[in-house]
Amino acid sequence: MRMHVEALYGHGDRSRVESINDWRGGIAPRFYLGRTNEGNLWRFRSDLQDEVCEELEGLCNDEPSITTEAPRHRDEYVRILSRSAPVESVWTGPAYWFSQEIASTYETLAINQSNAHLLRNGLEDWVPDVSHQQPFMAVIENGHAVSVCASVRITKAAHEAGVETVQSHRRRGHALQVVLSWAHAVKTLGAIPLYSTSDENLASQSVAARLNLPMYGVDFHVS
Repeated sequence: MRMHVEALYGHGDRSRVESINDWRGGIAPRFYLGRTNEGNLWRFRSDLQDEVCEELEGLCNDEPSITTEAPRHRDEYVRILSRSAPVESVWTGPAYWFSQEIASTYETLAINQSNAHLLRNGLEDWVPDVSHQQPFMAVIENGHAVSVCASVRITKAAHEAGVETVQSHRRRGHALQVVLSWAHAVKTLGAIPLYSTSDENLASQSVAARLNLPMYGVDFHVS
């Protein structure tokens, strides 16, 4: 969980989060809570007032180490944060990791600047990311990428997966193939491949289930 949160956000003084760990930047949530069966971890954004952080931390210390239900103080976190500014979103979702060895033989192609044009038939939004989000793997059909998985959050210790499959090519096993290929590439670099998603993204959760990925925790953050 610690490697996960360090991959998600850029940190400043006192372990306060300052930004999303992405080459394009982005504003971090005001409050993050990561829960595992072995303990919890929380972060506050750097611009959050100290007294608000202390109030939230008191509730975090009372939060049980469990991942099978909503946070005990979910409504209180939202209430406290809404006093200083309107709450724009509340996000939750499971987080997984690749705990087993991964074979290297998959029918995928590593995408780089020289072949990024293969994304231009449904996955062109990924083209600017290619040089920044490596490893970047793709399933190719008829000369075009139909499914991709890339490192969308990167630290030396861990990489987070970002996955997309062209609508017309879904439910064919492409996501499984490209995610496994990406995870092998990340492990080759000496880092741990991580995979997280939202509660609402049942298709992404299905990929994790079919890959038999262990769930190590649950994300909860408020923006």
